Amino acid sequence: MADPTPAKLPVVVLISGRGSNLHAIIDCVNTGKLPIEIRAVISNRPAAAGLRHASATGIPTEILDHTTYTDRAHFDRALQAAIDRHAPGLVVLAGFMRILTADFVNHYRGRMLNIHPSLLPEFPGLDTHRRVLESGATEHGASVHFVTPDTDGGPVILQAHVPVKSGDTEEILAARLLQEEHRLYPLAILWFATGRISVDDTGQAMLDGARLTTPVDMADINDLPC
Repeated sequence: MADPTPAKLPVVVLISGRGSNLHAIIDCVNTGKLPIEIRAVISNRPAAAGLRHASATGIPTEILDHTTYTDRAHFDRALQAAIDRHAPGLVVLAGFMRILTADFVNHYRGRMLNIHPSLLPEFPGLDTHRRVLESGATEHGASVHFVTPDTDGGPVILQAHVPVKSGDTEEILAARLLQEEHRLYPLAILWFATGRISVDDTGQAMLDGARLTTPVDMADINDLPC
């Protein structure tokens, strides 16, 4: 008799630092509500704190120190080989602080996600909290998007919004947003794992078989996995 339990989606997570979104994803997996198998956590920085958390929970970890490679393309080829050894159905960027080459990104077309701390297309790139405060914006947020060769330019699937309050510092605003990121990313991964989101032949994001014209606001979702 066939096993009625659906297979878990194999995932590789890439990090560069503390891995707070990685923590949230692992916690959600451990509840049984996120049907994925994290086959490896890979970091380009040997001292990344997220590696220790992954190891403590029994997830294999690998280090590819980008400073030991002659150029970006050489590093990306080594990283691709390391990822592909685990045969993932999805690659998750969780604070992975590297600009990736087009060849690398295209290899994982439609099966690589990133979370960015802004309401894309606003404030792509680095230092988003500082730039939001300097702009005088009254709202900030985070976006989960499919990765394309354009940095932070791939189709956005989900967003979470937070207010910018009087007296906010970068640290206060970042902490407020991080709470939402930890709910947003597992939801996007769940949607991918259950076949709800994808990318069509033209590079547009699809949700439940229909083209996604605007990102989904997490505030409109009643049933979050974690």
